[in-house]
Amino acid sequence: MSSIQLSELEYEEAPVRPKLELAGTVPFLVIHVAAIVGSALVEWTTEALIVAGVSYFIRMFGVTAGYHRYFSHRTFKTSRLGQFGLAFIAQASAQRGALWWAAHHRHHHRHSDKPDDIHSPVQRGFWYSHVGWIFSDNSTTHWSRIKDLSKYPELVWLDKHHHVPAVVVAIASYLIAGAPGLFIGFFLSTVALWHATFTINSLSHVWGTRRFETTDDSRNNPWLAFITLGEGWHNNHHYFQGCVRQGFAWWEVDITYIVLRMMQSVKLVWDIREPPKRVMDLVKNPR
Repeated sequence: MSSIQLSELEYEEAPVRPKLELAGTVPFLVIHVAAIVGSALVEWTTEALIVAGVSYFIRMFGVTAGYHRYFSHRTFKTSRLGQFGLAFIAQASAQRGALWWAAHHRHHHRHSDKPDDIHSPVQRGFWYSHVGWIFSDNSTTHWSRIKDLSKYPELVWLDKHHHVPAVVVAIASYLIAGAPGLFIGFFLSTVALWHATFTINSLSHVWGTRRFETTDDSRNNPWLAFITLGEGWHNNHHYFQGCVRQGFAWWEVDITYIVLRMMQSVKLVWDIREPPKRVMDLVKNPR
């Protein structure tokens, strides 16, 4: 599969529609209630906490490596089975289909912190950029933005049946650790995973430092990088979005990048795109 730059993609722009959409609202609220009420009623067992931690890490990797660095930016290559696996793991986070996610994210980069960016805290404030957009009428997958991905029928099927991976993980959590595994291991960890992911929308454009001058307000934040396996090095990413690595300095820990390099060593992924020398020279010798 070839690498792709956002400038090479065609877009069909759609106006932001603030109309309330039950397809996003109801599952979001139900899972929050299940996480809060359920985790208060069940016993906090060691097994459930292990399920929660492992589930959080694996599914966050699906979000960062799958949704973001592979499907949205195509910064490395994998097999057809590998890309299906990445989509499945990513969608286990219950953040809709991989193709839907990629289409929305590509739109975000094209309009970052501009009026058409529904994820921008600069334009819409903290709460809307963090969770408010979920309640809006935005469930359509914009196929014109993801022509490089929509040619795979298995990905199209998974996008249309985006709840399947999350349901599988929920059932597995229950079978492993019972009711605590379901409510703590799945529902509570899902809510934690959601809000950690959403901080990249709501906080990483207002809280942190700026190494590079970009056309948006993206920032680097080590705390956000910690909870999102490296996504918090957001100013780096917006400056050069075409590479896998987002932590450019040696001390900018990027767990997603480290895991992908390990996967490359056993040939599960390949052609990992690194930052060019001109970018790394700016890191080593800031102006």
